[in-house]
Amino acid sequence: MPELPEVETIKRELEKVVLGKKITEVCVHHPLVIREPSVAKFKKGLTGVTIKNILRKAKVLILELSNAKALVIHLKMTGQLVYPGKGRAARVSFHFSDGKALDFNDRRLFADLRLLDDWRSLKFIKGLGPEPFDLTAERFCEMLSKKKTKIKPLLMDQTFISGVGNLYAAEALFRARILPARPAAGLSNKEKEILFKEIKDTLSEAIKYKGSSIDQYVQLSGKQGSYVKYHKVYGREGRPCLVCKTSIQRIALGGRGTYFCPKCQK
Repeated sequence: MPELPEVETIKRELEKVVLGKKITEVCVHHPLVIREPSVAKFKKGLTGVTIKNILRKAKVLILELSNAKALVIHLKMTGQLVYPGKGRAARVSFHFSDGKALDFNDRRLFADLRLLDDWRSLKFIKGLGPEPFDLTAERFCEMLSKKKTKIKPLLMDQTFISGVGNLYAAEALFRARILPARPAAGLSNKEKEILFKEIKDTLSEAIKYKGSSIDQYVQLSGKQGSYVKYHKVYGREGRPCLVCKTSIQRIALGGRGTYFCPKCQK
């Protein structure tokens, strides 16, 4: 699933190419991706409106419109946004007054689109915890202090801290030299501070390199993100650790595959 760096990359790219443009036509090729309202109301509410602002909340994109509504896009596992769109694999195509289009692709139909009067009322949005960039190190340490949950699943809990998923939690924990199965409350203050720094640094670096293309994620142009070549542990099971040469291991933790170095991480 695209995490904060991938969705932030798309948000920044959208700001450059569709902000201020008027939608002249909406072609829905597969209605299952429209979660609300009805397809007819979805198309009517988007036709003739201008994109006024583009926001990101955790892993969700929000396009605020000139009619005071908002198009909420959750890419989930396989969703893609491609511009300029060709329509070949699109589930929905948004056509603009300049003749270009934005395609919403989703091979497995996991993603969803919503047209809302108030995006802030969406249950998922209301339940989000703070993003790493909105926290101080002191506040992060306080948040961890009473959590007996294992640190890796806790970092993936969007109600605790939002935007971090499986990939970047694994990478940040390696950089902080912390085993993913350790209880959060058992970390020392120094370890918590280091982890907080590494979470932010990892996310910032991933944004710099346009995200990680490991499944279906692509940039708005259709090109892959290039951060994969900088991964330290994720997807590297059985390969030597880049620091100590010990084989990277993979275990199941919180229902997800977790990569780590058994020597570097304590």
